[in-house]
Amino acid sequence: MKKNSKLKKWLFIAIPIVVVTAIVISLIPGKRGKTMMDIQYTTEKAERRTIISSLSGSGALQPANSYTVTTLVEGEVLSADFEEGDIVEKDSILYVIDSSDTANNIERSQISLRQAQKSYNDSMEKKYIKAPINGKVFSLDVEVGDEVRQGQTVATIRDSDTMDLTVPFPADDAKNILAGDSATVTLDNSFETLYGTVKSVSGSDIVGMGNTITRNVKISVKNPGGLGLEQAATASVNGVNCSAPGKFEYKAESTVTAEVSGTVVSIQANEGSLVSKDQVLITLGGSDLENSLQNARDNLRNAELSMENTQNQLDNYTIKSPIEGTIVDKEYKTGDTIEGGKTLCTIYDLSYLEMDMSIDELDISKVSVGQSVQITADAVEGKVYTGTITKVSVVSEATNMGATSYPVTVRIDETEGLRPGMNVDAEIVLAEARDVITVPSGAVNRGNVVLVTENSPSAKNKTELKAPEGYVYVEVETGVSDDNYIEIKSGITEKDTIAYVAANTGSGLPFPIGGMGGGMSPGGMGSGMQSGGNRPSGVSGGRQYGGAGGFGR
Repeated sequence: MKKNSKLKKWLFIAIPIVVVTAIVISLIPGKRGKTMMDIQYTTEKAERRTIISSLSGSGALQPANSYTVTTLVEGEVLSADFEEGDIVEKDSILYVIDSSDTANNIERSQISLRQAQKSYNDSMEKKYIKAPINGKVFSLDVEVGDEVRQGQTVATIRDSDTMDLTVPFPADDAKNILAGDSATVTLDNSFETLYGTVKSVSGSDIVGMGNTITRNVKISVKNPGGLGLEQAATASVNGVNCSAPGKFEYKAESTVTAEVSGTVVSIQANEGSLVSKDQVLITLGGSDLENSLQNARDNLRNAELSMENTQNQLDNYTIKSPIEGTIVDKEYKTGDTIEGGKTLCTIYDLSYLEMDMSIDELDISKVSVGQSVQITADAVEGKVYTGTITKVSVVSEATNMGATSYPVTVRIDETEGLRPGMNVDAEIVLAEARDVITVPSGAVNRGNVVLVTENSPSAKNKTELKAPEGYVYVEVETGVSDDNYIEIKSGITEKDTIAYVAANTGSGLPFPIGGMGGGMSPGGMGSGMQSGGNRPSGVSGGRQYGGAGGFGR
């Protein structure tokens, strides 16, 4: 069945073409062809008129942009302070939906994020072994590459630049000693005198030898370089001598231990070097430690993503306008309960309107972006709007007639009286010639010659082509044409009488066989389309197309 259908289709197209071709050949000037009937000519004067070559179509108006506002969340509408017809700005708040449950989730996500951040920071800190005090590295007990265990001592740090001497003073005298008082210190054995400062005075009494009551006084002394833990000394403050000698202590001493197990990958201090509190001494590594760090890092990232997701959910409870435009419908009001995925309202951008029209493949090359388009609407009588072509699609579309067309988008900026959804007619003016000499398109023969009566003024310019009795062929220059008439720039005048074979004049032919039928330009076959639109007398139209739904071909 499909094969027979295709055959019928091609026969339907081919038979008329063969018939028309035979007739046209028989009528070529200077040729003699046998016909089965006498040809009757229609004569008329060349006439002045305005010719407009145009493409016409229709379509429905659409807004410049439209947006259907929906939501993914559910809840009660707390506010919706707008109404249909209101003009809203971009990002202005349309709806506020109850988000109390999501707010609680955000608080929980924040707590989880803080915990994950602390865990990660702690894991990173444990990778670095730091000095707990200011001082000098007394001993370094590991080397690069060593494996250390959690709690293992890796270094010792001392602050020996200043030594502390603790000595007892009579309790009654000690009550008059204050921190910051100057003290004189005498070393045992060498009797060398040093000067120091009272650091602190004990607040409790101590029973000494012979039932004497004393209080300890701690004195800070600058180490000249030879003081050690075994050195003993006495001291006097404010002229009062201590009750017994005491021994020196380091101002600070600390052992440094590893908080986690790992491998020593680098050492940032040497024995004898001065270090500050929290200065990195040793960096640990190893697969176990790195795995622990990676787990902490992953947990932190998961907490961050959870927080972001919850925050985004909270943002969804405040719904803003995505565009600047006019509210055309409102589905929910304050107090309503919204279900997820429902349409809340629709917004149109009415700053300009658009329409689409389809242009036949034979004419699409005549259309380009920027061309002016005249728009009329039955709903707005007596007004012509001006539009501009903003897009000529390169993607074709086929109609149910099997023809191919291309969508063309037209923008209309002046929209007073127009509304989206209105049907409008559009005309693209391709060329225009006003008050020019014209003849029916069928009167122009192949080779740009026109048949005129022998008594016409321009008959004196006849060509050598053999013409029917009583007529001569005159060469002409043509201009703008439409489906009915063609402009004659030179060759004949308004006083000339032209002759052509008109449709349905007894010849039995469906078009003016004296010319090129259907409005085709000289030298080629036209589409045979009819003039479109209602025009003033003396104005010819152009090709007419339908809107997006189809076209008159």
